[in-house]
Amino acid sequence: MMLYTERVERIMQQLQLQSTVKVGELSRILGVSVDTIRRDLKTMEQNGLIRYVRGGACLPDSMASFLNFTGREIVNSDLKREACRKALSFVKDGDVIALNSGTTNTILSQELATLDKKVTVVTNNYAAVSALMQNSQIHLIAIGGDVDPLERSTYGSVCEQEFGQYYPDLAFLSINAVSYSDGFTDFRFHEIGVIQLLAKTARKVIAVMDSSKLGKCSKKKVLSRTQVDSVVMDDHVSEEIREKYRKKGIVII
Repeated sequence: MMLYTERVERIMQQLQLQSTVKVGELSRILGVSVDTIRRDLKTMEQNGLIRYVRGGACLPDSMASFLNFTGREIVNSDLKREACRKALSFVKDGDVIALNSGTTNTILSQELATLDKKVTVVTNNYAAVSALMQNSQIHLIAIGGDVDPLERSTYGSVCEQEFGQYYPDLAFLSINAVSYSDGFTDFRFHEIGVIQLLAKTARKVIAVMDSSKLGKCSKKKVLSRTQVDSVVMDDHVSEEIREKYRKKGIVII
């Protein structure tokens, strides 16, 4: 029989694959009784690892998702920067790159500004604009529209019409959550139209996300698993989890 610590590891792995797990499902996967699973889940909740709900468990609600922009910039900033630096490997001289709003893409813009490459960046992310302006090799196009002062970005019909004039080589998408079963989800309703548009028009679609967003489900479906070519994350994702996501059509780099 598995030790408690081994069961905890397997339960957390399942929650990285899907946003919720059922007691019966865990009992079958781990080969232990339903009562054992219930005791494990209650202990894990007491330790802050999960939230125990009727019939199963989910990852704890992360209020970080709903903080204002400045607050989200601070959360997991090291992991975000690690993912952003990995994402730079996709960039080639002459590329047209689209960035949507979000704290991860703001960090990505800081990393892009360090490159010795001539690229064009099209963005509605006004927090990213000041960083990108520091590199004279970057041809920067700021997309207009309605202004969201909290997200430091633009949105709406004018924003989407302007973005729709471009067919980027790369779209780096900052998205709030991804899970095995739910695909890509987000809580920023104003941003969803932009994300969906860029996923259709870009030649290559790259979601740049830190690993804390794995196995989570946010407020609204944004993209299916097949609409993103690759997910670039930090290295805090096991090979086992990467392989399970790959089998479901989500390639994590």
